[in-house]
Amino acid sequence: MRDRFEADLGAVCVLTDRGIVHARNEDAVAAAVLDGDPPGRPAAVVIVVCDGVSTSEDPQVASSAAARVGVEATLAALVDEQSADVAVMSGLEAAAQAVRATAVHERHSPSCTYVSAIVRDCGTAGVEITVANVGDSRAYWLRAEAATTAHNDGNPPSQRLSVDDSWAQALVDAGAMDEESAMNDPRAHTLLRWLGADGGSRPWSDSCVRTLRTTGPGVLLLCTDGLWTYQSDATSLAPMATGAAPPSAARELAEFALRSGGSDNITVALAPVYP
Repeated sequence: MRDRFEADLGAVCVLTDRGIVHARNEDAVAAAVLDGDPPGRPAAVVIVVCDGVSTSEDPQVASSAAARVGVEATLAALVDEQSADVAVMSGLEAAAQAVRATAVHERHSPSCTYVSAIVRDCGTAGVEITVANVGDSRAYWLRAEAATTAHNDGNPPSQRLSVDDSWAQALVDAGAMDEESAMNDPRAHTLLRWLGADGGSRPWSDSCVRTLRTTGPGVLLLCTDGLWTYQSDATSLAPMATGAAPPSAARELAEFALRSGGSDNITVALAPVYP
C-alpha cells in the first residue's frame, strides 16, 4: 500500500495514510459499488478495511489480501442474491482463508484485523447497514444532529457498530473496568482475535455480525485504530465525519489523526447514507 492513497467512488470514499511514526503503510482498504436498477442509485456498497498486525511478518501482505478478497467474495454473494448477513460472512470467511494462504512456511503468519460493511438500499424501508469484524478496526454509524430522546425519527443515534476483539474490550465486557480505564491499560490494544495462519480457521466471534437500519441520513465510517485511538467516541466523531462532503471529511479525519500524533497507519472509509 502506498504511503498515501485516496479514492472517491461517489457512494463511498476511502483514504489511507502511512502516518508519522511507521516506516510503511500496513493498512489496506477496498470498496465496490453494486449498481441499482435503474442506474443512478447504488443497490449496495461493499467496504473492507484491514490493519496489518505489525508484530507479524509481512503484515501488509495479509491486509492487502484480506481487503481485496473480502470485497470480491462479499460482492459475489450479493450478486448471487444472498442476504446481507450471509454475504458479509462469505467475505470474512474468504478473507480469512486468503490471509492463511499468504504463509510461505510453518512459522510464517502474516496477520491483520478486518472490518467490513454492506450498505444496502431497501427502498421505502430505508437503508440497511451490516458489518462484520475481527480485531480492533471499527465501524461507526454517525449522524449530523443529535438523535431525539425517544429515537422515534427512524434514524438511530451515532454509535459504534463493531465490538473489538481486544484486551480492553474483554475488561469492559467482564465488568472489570469502564472503557476509559481499560484503554489506559498497557495491554489495551492486545488482540484476542485476528486473521492469520496462527489465528485459527474460524477466528471470528459468534457475535461478529451486526445490523443497523435507518430511514434518516448519516455516514458510515470504517477505520483503523490509527484514527480511533485519538477519538473513539461516536458523538465526537460525528461532526468531523458529517461536516463536509465525504472526500473532504475523510481528509479532515486523517489530518486530525496526524495532528494528534500519527503514531500508526490511518485508514478511513466514509459512505454517505441518504435514504
